[in-house]
Amino acid sequence: MRVEVADGTVLVAVVTYNSERDLPALLGSLPAAMDGLRGWRLIVADNGSTDDTVGLARTLAPYAQVVTNEANLGYAAGVNTCLALAREGEAVLVLNADVYLTPRAVPALLAACADPEVGMAVPLVRRPNGVREATLRRRPTVLRQWGEALLGGAAGRIPALGERITPGTAIEADWANGAALLMPSRVVSRIGWWREDLFLYSEEVDYCRRITDAGWRIRQVPSAVVYHRGGESTTVPELWAQLVTNRVVHLARWEGRRAALLGWLALVVGALLRTPLGRATHRRALGALLRGRSRLVRGLPSHPATGGRLPARALTDESRVRT
Repeated sequence: MRVEVADGTVLVAVVTYNSERDLPALLGSLPAAMDGLRGWRLIVADNGSTDDTVGLARTLAPYAQVVTNEANLGYAAGVNTCLALAREGEAVLVLNADVYLTPRAVPALLAACADPEVGMAVPLVRRPNGVREATLRRRPTVLRQWGEALLGGAAGRIPALGERITPGTAIEADWANGAALLMPSRVVSRIGWWREDLFLYSEEVDYCRRITDAGWRIRQVPSAVVYHRGGESTTVPELWAQLVTNRVVHLARWEGRRAALLGWLALVVGALLRTPLGRATHRRALGALLRGRSRLVRGLPSHPATGGRLPARALTDESRVRT
């Protein structure tokens, strides 16, 4: 007999890569955040860290199952490492290593999934200084990429022109930032693996698209609060380039090559407009877009740091996960 969400058990999946600075806050917050659950497990999938991440995880959370990959296979591959170890009936909570949770946050997320229409529950996310993050998004489209290229974050004030949903104006979205995502077992078993060839960024956009296309909703639970340090994607040139190029790949896979080409052009224009400001992130993104155009518009990701193929296992099929 299949155990469903009412059983109250959760698999916590944490992907790490040189995360020793962030782990103490995350691991220290978990017991109180889980208070009220019937049971939970923690799996840490480490992607070849060169610092003391693995040792720290084993010391601070001796109850955790720590799995070490020999290399950095990417975020989605780390998530899949955890999914492969999921048990029947477990909801899956995917967490970035740079978050920490507030007490009883996870039971609140799990309760939202008791609604059969909900395929993913996400928390209200704040920065460590208390400022609320805009984590809810609308579906990526060519028009929205042009809107954001020309108007920046302000484009989201007009729904047709931007993905960003103004905090406090909605609790449902087409996708949500991947810092903390909870999926009931019925969803994980049907939707399956995360797409590993995206390596980093847009993998949660893809997974959310598959969830909503299957008829489920993505819902924010304001009573569940998570704090997120984050911010590296907008300050580290290689990471920003990865984020930008994967937006083209996502359009190619879901909307076709013509849409991807128009989206690529929007991102090039956006990078050109911002490059004179002297930001290395936009210069790196522009170079990655120009070098990778032929691959990106065909839905083939590449690593902006090398311009080559990603070193991932590339689980891109619709294989099902046992949960």
